[in-house]
Amino acid sequence: MGGVPTVLDSPLLTRPGAVAADGPDAGVAAHYGDPYGEQRLLAGGKAAVDLSHRGVVRVAGPDRLSWLHSLTTQHLTDLTPRTPVQTLVLSPHGHIEHDLHLVDDGEAAWITVEPGTAPELVAFLEKMRFLLRVEVADVTADWAAVWVPAGGMDVPGKEHAWRHPRSAEELGNYAGREVLVPRGRLADALGPVAGVWAHEALRIAAHVPRFGFETDHRTIPHELGLLAPAVHLNKGCYRGQETVARVHNLGRPPRRMVFLHLDGSDLDLPEHGAEITLDGRAVGFVGSAARHFELGPIALGLVKRNTPHDATLLAGGVPAAAEVVVEA
Repeated sequence: MGGVPTVLDSPLLTRPGAVAADGPDAGVAAHYGDPYGEQRLLAGGKAAVDLSHRGVVRVAGPDRLSWLHSLTTQHLTDLTPRTPVQTLVLSPHGHIEHDLHLVDDGEAAWITVEPGTAPELVAFLEKMRFLLRVEVADVTADWAAVWVPAGGMDVPGKEHAWRHPRSAEELGNYAGREVLVPRGRLADALGPVAGVWAHEALRIAAHVPRFGFETDHRTIPHELGLLAPAVHLNKGCYRGQETVARVHNLGRPPRRMVFLHLDGSDLDLPEHGAEITLDGRAVGFVGSAARHFELGPIALGLVKRNTPHDATLLAGGVPAAAEVVVEA
């Protein structure tokens, strides 16, 4: 059933130096006193990240994979156990409504989603059940997501950890996995930890978009480079497929994601949604921004498709050099 999302404060907020995050990441630590040092720990595989604010949804029943296959952008009917996939729920017009990190264990599909969005996803899935043999449950209160860097520390949890579809070489320091831990064991399951600020900095540097940050109400998968990791182009009908096929065949999405190197002389980072301008006219918006321990201030943004690749932009008033992430 759907409902109002509940913020469950992590027990790790009681650790020494923990500073609570706000906004969509409320409920976990932004940092534990040393954001840059925590990034270095993550890059070296020596810390985990508490992502227990992410929603967790379990879908059981013999029809679950064929049913999810019909509702989302990925090919799921013959998914083998413990194979991680990224899949999207789109609107009838092809706009992204949910970004699902999914792994099936042979008995149920386990899905993590952005904080606060599990009730909305469950409500949508419940409406689409009809007479199929599926059971949908929001299990966020029982299970907590933890991010562990590749080759790093071990976290006792469910063995079918989710990994990003892109290669470890492409992801660099952001290569890792999401593991589900019983919420009651979260405080004891983790050793050294880094806050979500450190995690976000590595994500942005790896050019990985985040739903609700690099998206708005009209974002389509092509604009974020999500066709390869999250959309199967040769599967049957699903909601939004017509838009996906049309834009893919024409090759002209209206916008594209860019990586921004921000002017380090400005003390403040541009906020989410801040206007990106070129020669005084609006061409897009800032999604996420962070201070990276090696690259300095960086951001991801969404700009109009015809914005010149070599343009010097203003991101929330901060001068920014754009790097191509998604081709026009």
